[in-house]
Amino acid sequence: MAGPSIDPALYRDRDVVPIRRALVSVSDKTDLLPLAQALAAAGVEIVSTGGSAALLRDAGLTVKDVAEITGFPESLGGRVKTLHPNVHAGLLADLRLEDHESQLAELGILPFELVIVNLYPFVETVASGATGDAVVEQIDIGGPAMVRASAKNFANVAIVVSPESYPAVTAALAAGGTTLGQRRELAARAFAHTAAYDRAVATWFSEESLQDEGDLPQHLTIKAERLETLRYGENSHQRAALYERVGGHGIAQATQLQGKEMSYNNYVDADAALRAAFDMVKPAVAIIKHANPCGIAISAPNALDPIASAHLRAHECDPVSAFGGVIAANRTVTLKMAENLRDIFTEVIVAPDFEPEALEVFKLKKNLRVLRLPADWRQELMDVRLVSGGLLLQDADRFPAQVESLVDTWELVTGEMPDESEKSNLAFAWKACRAVKSNAIVLAQGSATVGIGMGQVNRVDSCRLAVERAGDRAAGSVAASDAFFPFADGPQVLIDAGIRTIVQPGGSVRDQEVIDAARAAGVTMFFTRERHFFH
Repeated sequence: MAGPSIDPALYRDRDVVPIRRALVSVSDKTDLLPLAQALAAAGVEIVSTGGSAALLRDAGLTVKDVAEITGFPESLGGRVKTLHPNVHAGLLADLRLEDHESQLAELGILPFELVIVNLYPFVETVASGATGDAVVEQIDIGGPAMVRASAKNFANVAIVVSPESYPAVTAALAAGGTTLGQRRELAARAFAHTAAYDRAVATWFSEESLQDEGDLPQHLTIKAERLETLRYGENSHQRAALYERVGGHGIAQATQLQGKEMSYNNYVDADAALRAAFDMVKPAVAIIKHANPCGIAISAPNALDPIASAHLRAHECDPVSAFGGVIAANRTVTLKMAENLRDIFTEVIVAPDFEPEALEVFKLKKNLRVLRLPADWRQELMDVRLVSGGLLLQDADRFPAQVESLVDTWELVTGEMPDESEKSNLAFAWKACRAVKSNAIVLAQGSATVGIGMGQVNRVDSCRLAVERAGDRAAGSVAASDAFFPFADGPQVLIDAGIRTIVQPGGSVRDQEVIDAARAAGVTMFFTRERHFFH
């Protein structure tokens, strides 16, 4: 079979490759039409698929369907259209080699000098909240194959995967073709593009499998891209950077609206604040210092401005420690809350959104870092922690949305069942305790913390610290302990301070000793049979 005419002089030993034939198949059609018009004006033959071809034809351009060169119709709902030798031979032929030239001629296949391909919107589909088959259908197969083939053959083919590169292609047309350096750079971008795409797909499958009740994955791939280099780490002599996990939806994806650049410690504290505030269903605020809460509260009943009320109540727990703290709110920050913060030195505030008037108040505090969470923010399903030589993976420690109902499922080991208001206070204390570094003791009144003991090497010291910080407010409050009391000495510290109800996991060999101490003092005690260590 006689093949098309190929002039080897156009390719062999030449840096510049003229663009005579282009393959166009894009999901993101941003700025495609002006580029296609420039290609057509330069006499470039355009081969295209599906929606891309329709767009160009509607604009009056001449386009050849891929099916015309494959001799095979698009099939299986578009799953099969470019996976064909007549396409990939034109992408992979190295025309510096005489045998590649002769084989193309024998097969009647023309080469491509330009390939414009970007991939199905997989990441965007996941971000939209889609699940299951809707996500799977956005896994591109033919696109990555074309991109990788073209990038491998950068000596002959220019591969373009982003509208950002379109101006360079237009300039190359006017200059007579693409240079080897340009094609190599485009190839590097192309491989990065497909690598990021594959990571996003792998991450989605990993997260989907982690939601199953089966074993954790045998192989785990965690990839991230550097977003910014930070001034330093926890200390000034340590290097640090912020990385974004592909498909992530947390503090790393927050938008900074104002203030100084974020530090390593700012990010750690902001993430801890989110952990505390977003455990609560009602409007809540958490104030964090050195990754530990110095105040957590939900709004007072019937408050005119619930989120402002929650902040004031959280601040009252420990105003001294709140100085220079990091704040998270689980509702839009209002003007009233911003005004309450006017005279309180705060490092960072993070929330789902901010009233415009609140942002105007914050502008007066130029160093205050204001972060808005991404619209798809949600708590992670898994916790990952690096250890020397490897990492640890576990299910995230999360509460059901309506944890208040759990009070009725706890074991009442002594005392009387509290009323509904006190049940809500107990549930709040139990949630708040999870956000405190172990050993953790939280004292609460009216669903606001009044004393917190954290990070001690024994539980009785945490009890003493919580009581000391609460002062007179300890009397009549409830106490939550993140793990069981090994002895009665810890509960006795709480009882002596006037605590009237204690919730703890239970499970100590001396549980009866602890129960007896509570019963003798007339204190109500619940066992949850579930602990919440946070190391």
